[in-house]
Amino acid sequence: MQVLPNRPCVWLIRIFMVCVLLLGGAQKSVFADDYVLGPGDVLTITVYGHDDLKTTVRVTNNGNIVMPLIGQVKVGGMKISDAVKKLTALFADGYLVNPQVNIFIEEYRSKKAIVLGYVNHPGIVELRGHMTFFELLSKSGGLKEGAGDTATIKRKVNGKEKVIVVDLKSLIDRGDLSKNVPIHDGDTVYIAKGGTCYVTGEVNHPDAYTCDNVSVLKMIALAGGFTGKASKSSVKIVRMVNGKKKVLKDVNLDTPVKPDDIIVVPESFF
Repeated sequence: MQVLPNRPCVWLIRIFMVCVLLLGGAQKSVFADDYVLGPGDVLTITVYGHDDLKTTVRVTNNGNIVMPLIGQVKVGGMKISDAVKKLTALFADGYLVNPQVNIFIEEYRSKKAIVLGYVNHPGIVELRGHMTFFELLSKSGGLKEGAGDTATIKRKVNGKEKVIVVDLKSLIDRGDLSKNVPIHDGDTVYIAKGGTCYVTGEVNHPDAYTCDNVSVLKMIALAGGFTGKASKSSVKIVRMVNGKKKVLKDVNLDTPVKPDDIIVVPESFF
């Protein structure tokens, strides 16, 4: 896989990115009630018909906020929908009749993920609201040259580690949004290195290229195609098998290549 900005149909990917961001906005509204509040989140809380109770507060390190009338309330670790129910019950307990509480998140500050591997800016990424894998990748500067076709997400679920594999080729090249999974607080995302193959001989740009799940023909295309002197029916693959060199002669152009393969395109003598 090449670096994202260098792909041939970069304009298509840009359109896809816009679509993802638009869909990401839709996802925020769908999943807003599922967001778990934590230290650092800034909330604006309103009670319908009671403008004097409107307040903007930051969740403390202990998960608390301070509200008019009811004082200190612990909301850390609660979903927004549950926090609304809790505040509603507290206001209804001797203060207001049929209170209607709304919580709006002004700033997201409590969630973080770690991005490692073949991205341009690895490190800690702050999650502001519901962030998708593609948005996280964008915040990390995109894929670095040499990145492979898969990413792994390590996530703690009920005290156990869960590993999620993301097919980057399906997500980025084919726009499969089912691969654009949500990122959770505490996730560690690793972008693997792609396999490298070498193309030499009668091609226009002999060089090393990443070669995850591609054919001989794809590798030759990456190398600029055959020269006018190439013997297209005599392509060879030099491959290491159990530490020994093996030469595959006259290979079909649909043959899958493996990491560290050397594709040799000989000169035609006729």
